[in-house]
Amino acid sequence: MSSEIEIEFKNMVTREEFTQLLKNFSINSEDFSSQINHYFDTPDFQLKNHHAALRIREKNSQYTLTLKQPANEGLLETNEKLDTKTAADLLESGVLPAGEVKTAIEQMGISLKDLACFGSLSTKRAEIIYQNGLLVFDHSSYFQKEDYEIEYEVTNFAEGKKIFDLLMQNANIPIRKTDNKVVRFYKEKLLSQNN
Repeated sequence: MSSEIEIEFKNMVTREEFTQLLKNFSINSEDFSSQINHYFDTPDFQLKNHHAALRIREKNSQYTLTLKQPANEGLLETNEKLDTKTAADLLESGVLPAGEVKTAIEQMGISLKDLACFGSLSTKRAEIIYQNGLLVFDHSSYFQKEDYEIEYEVTNFAEGKKIFDLLMQNANIPIRKTDNKVVRFYKEKLLSQNN
């Protein structure tokens, strides 16, 4: 189990901008790996209302349970490794295993019995080290939607923002208001429910 502050900058890009950035950084299809985020909440979105998000990330047959909560700068991320059986049970039943994530959710006053997996988002991801940070290229699919996103994960907010803004400026890509994946996923889920 681990907790850490996550500081990242992100920007939605068009497919054309994404393709150009891949060329600029000499990234090809072999550099991408696949992962699936399975998202959880209660039917009345108690986690979302606390500005928190809960997911299992499935990558290379490994499962990580992650709770993201607001922090003064960035997000507090609490991670727990899960074995295959525990992950499968959680996906099916919504019953959290004992640990830091369960304790943190209980401390928020959220009803654990109402937790359920409400969908999955698949991402093809490439990562490179770039100027003391991690530059991430994501192509995600969920419901009937696809999107492209650039993320820059850093330990220093001010330095990271400066580097990321300059990267986007040099690539002639405007900075766009970019929701995180779970928010985009929620919006698309609500749209699909209302259609």
